[in-house]
Amino acid sequence: MISGFHFSTVLQLANEQRSAYGLRYNDYERYRYVESYPFISKRQTETDCRKHCANRTHRLRSSLKMTHGKGREFKKLPEVPTENLKAGHLELLLFEAERAWSYSQELLALVPKKPDAARGLKQTAKGRFRRAVNWATQLLSHCQTLYASGALSAESFLEVHIYVLILNGRWLRQRYELDDALIQLSVAKSLLDELAATAPTSRDQALAILFADEISPEIRYCAHELGRAKAYDIEGIVSEFAPKHKNELVEDCDKLLERLKEEASSAGVHETSRKLKPLFWEGTPVPIRNPELVDVLLKVQDAQARLEGEPATSEASSSKKGVAAYDAILHALSDAEEVARRLVEAQQSSGTSSSTVGTSRDTHFVQAYIVYQLLSRRIQRDLLLTSSLLASHTTSRKPPLTTLKTSEQVDGRLYPAVIKLYDTVLQSLGQMRTLSIVDDNPDLSSAVEARISFTKGQRCFYLAKCYIPVKKYAEALVLSQKANIHLREARSTLSIIGTDPINTGSPAFYPLTNDECGKLEADLAADALRFKKEWFAYNGGSVKASNAGFKKPLFFDIALNSVELDMDKLQERAGKAPRPPVPIAAPLPVSAKATEPIGKKSQAAKVVEEARPATPEPTQQPARGGLSNLLGGWWGRS
Repeated sequence: MISGFHFSTVLQLANEQRSAYGLRYNDYERYRYVESYPFISKRQTETDCRKHCANRTHRLRSSLKMTHGKGREFKKLPEVPTENLKAGHLELLLFEAERAWSYSQELLALVPKKPDAARGLKQTAKGRFRRAVNWATQLLSHCQTLYASGALSAESFLEVHIYVLILNGRWLRQRYELDDALIQLSVAKSLLDELAATAPTSRDQALAILFADEISPEIRYCAHELGRAKAYDIEGIVSEFAPKHKNELVEDCDKLLERLKEEASSAGVHETSRKLKPLFWEGTPVPIRNPELVDVLLKVQDAQARLEGEPATSEASSSKKGVAAYDAILHALSDAEEVARRLVEAQQSSGTSSSTVGTSRDTHFVQAYIVYQLLSRRIQRDLLLTSSLLASHTTSRKPPLTTLKTSEQVDGRLYPAVIKLYDTVLQSLGQMRTLSIVDDNPDLSSAVEARISFTKGQRCFYLAKCYIPVKKYAEALVLSQKANIHLREARSTLSIIGTDPINTGSPAFYPLTNDECGKLEADLAADALRFKKEWFAYNGGSVKASNAGFKKPLFFDIALNSVELDMDKLQERAGKAPRPPVPIAAPLPVSAKATEPIGKKSQAAKVVEEARPATPEPTQQPARGGLSNLLGGWWGRS
């Protein structure tokens, strides 16, 4: 064993660089520049990154004393002795192979865009690809020496073999040597399956599955071009070619696989904590085919174990601990959802699929599954908070001093807080209903709809309690009737479900039965009766609003600050304008009739007295000052 030698696995290193620097979106140009320097700061811009990474190969050669000098004369470097080999030598060969391969793919992508230069681009691409195969072969040669000396593990050596087989198979496919390409790729797929079966960790298993998924379409293409009847049966093709040719392409392949199993069995004892438990949906295992998803789902698994390991204590003491545990698992699920969404976006933008033929679950399904788990845990957390709030109210409530049955005296912030939590639950249930995995299951979609109706009924139940302190009994009764309607909808939906998937699922985040519906219905009936009694005791059940409770609209307060309104017209339109005075005739004078002689009565009857309006009283002029009175007299003012 060479002291101080440590080399990361080839597939892991290649996958990390491809995912981080553009190859996830088929940006071969960016990957060709950047992959030469794998460890960069994220704060650097892309331009600086390219400028910095273009010299990485020279820097690596400088650190390993493998430069050619500044002269124009080329001098071939001497072979590096086995005892002097370092991890940097293997990294340099790997990055050179990756750089040449990505450049060839970049040139091939330019062929449809530049048909005039298509021939030259193809020739240059072939030259670059040939150079990549040459670098990979040198890497394999060094790894064979290290493996023979015991400095390299069987897993790392097998991964180098797989990497070289994949490059050779793609190179032969590009040259239309489809028979040999099919053999190379089939052996690589078989070794990847062995690597996934003996992987000590779930991340290594997902990494092997990821590379197997990448070459599966190429195997199908070669089989189709060769005219095979069952070109879609990739597993059958691999089982046909791999046993015949794996010992020819990989020296002592059987012994290498046996040693790999021995290393996996010894390492599996120490790596049990990094094993992801199988995930199931409707009895079918959920395939996790990406190492990034494995990393975040391991965090979710740890948070779930802490949540399930919480001791069952009293409500008051366990509520805070339970909420903290839910926050941890929600944070982990949010990270997992972000990673899954990023993978889906990359798959859509690149136009390629990473799933094999016959795989029933893809990246979209995994994202929907993670979102479902996130929403279910969020609903469970909100329901826990709701029960904690209501439990704290019941424990802190003092016994009444009198036996008069009136409304409960509660904190004014209690019911609004409960209503806000139910709003969040409704939002989560609405998002859950739109998921594809929920829509595909009729029982599950009906169960979600039943819980939406039941939650709406509970929300109306507590919202009605908010109107009682302000003496709005009519609104409270209307809300109670609306809650009964939602409750009937929930019962009707539950009646058509054979087996409730949420009640029998893991976790049962929102258990709902007919007994709970009956309990809520009884509470609604009791509250409605109590509201009617209190309303009758308050004002006899009258719905008329008194003038004391009238409040001028805010519009008038704003408008009167800058607009002069004609109040007479407003009063007239409102029907509150004063009526005009009715003219009254002046009464006849009594004294004239009493003193008139009897003989002159006929003459007085001929006289018609006309009613005259009363003489207006003279208005008093305001007193003026002396100087103004004097000056007013000069200019003719009185």
